Amino acid sequence: MYTDLVMDHFTNPRNVGEIEDADGVGQIGNPVCGDVMRITIAVDGTDHIEDVKFKTFGCGAAVATSSMVTEMVMGRSLTEAADISNKAVAEALGGLPPNKMHCSNLAADALHLAIQDYLVRSGREAEVGQILTSLPKDHEHSSP
Repeated sequence: MYTDLVMDHFTNPRNVGEIEDADGVGQIGNPVCGDVMRITIAVDGTDHIEDVKFKTFGCGAAVATSSMVTEMVMGRSLTEAADISNKAVAEALGGLPPNKMHCSNLAADALHLAIQDYLVRSGREAEVGQILTSLPKDHEHSSP
């Protein structure tokens, strides 16, 4: 049902936790399945993600997609990180069962919300639309 890579990220998740005084925070939940993901990012002076952590309440696929998205964005520019899609997260894990694809949606969406939060906190609201081509609409979300 799950690939070896999904199982590896579920049983040995990377970058678990929360960054104190994070530059950006994105949190999203799916009220239907109960999954909730929170991603915190630290951004350096050149707009690259220098650290990223996650906390996820959910199934194995939710944990695996959260772990994978943190590995995919570490060291990347905000623009590069913003281009990561739910499909890319699922593909990086070698695929997900169709009924678990929503988990990859949540991981990418939480990341995008963290980037948006960083830009807003930095007084760069005007850049949100330039860097993030789409923001989550269908799930409950919040950024503190």
